[in-house]
Amino acid sequence: MTPLFSWLARRSTNGATHSSRPDTYAGFEQLAHVEREGETWRVVSRAGGTSFAVVAPHGGGIEPGTSELAHAIAGADHALYVFEGLMWRGNERLHVTSTRFDEPRLAVIAKQVDVLIAMHGERGGGRNVYLGGLHEELRDRMERQLREEGFEVGVHPLLAGLEPANLCNRGRSARGVQLELSAGLRRSMFASLGRRGRASPTAVFDRFVAAVRAGLG
Repeated sequence: MTPLFSWLARRSTNGATHSSRPDTYAGFEQLAHVEREGETWRVVSRAGGTSFAVVAPHGGGIEPGTSELAHAIAGADHALYVFEGLMWRGNERLHVTSTRFDEPRLAVIAKQVDVLIAMHGERGGGRNVYLGGLHEELRDRMERQLREEGFEVGVHPLLAGLEPANLCNRGRSARGVQLELSAGLRRSMFASLGRRGRASPTAVFDRFVAAVRAGLG
């Protein structure tokens, strides 16, 4: 583990690493008691034929672009799990932070694979990819592939995915990879981050998906 990741891991153990936004709901049970499936949110999940699952727990309008990326990276071979906000506005209230995200269908997928690859959206205006998670070798492999494609890769000081309870670390190996994509980078991947704009991915989207899939081997 690099010195920075070691330092972040110590902070995470002490509870200092956390989500950058407050949640409306403490967990899925509370969310499901208020919000109606199929109206404000939905889940897309399917098994795959490899040891990987690609997940987007804040998809749709919650962290726009992460659903589309998860589908493309999973392709036809890896397992997929996406929790999506369906509203035209206000989807942020459906955000449940990764250490408390306990929607039951994710638990089913996690038991079927060794490693979860979690796609997230971060609010920064730059074009940054922040890598995290406890799977050091896979993290390093993805970093090499992304840098080769010209992406700016770093470590987020708060969103590093190093807590054992983080959903990216819930596969059978208890270690996974988290990718936090800045808003600026996600905007460059689509015609816009609106619902219609996300139907038109750009060449940046294609390069990013290819790099992450190459990192998975």
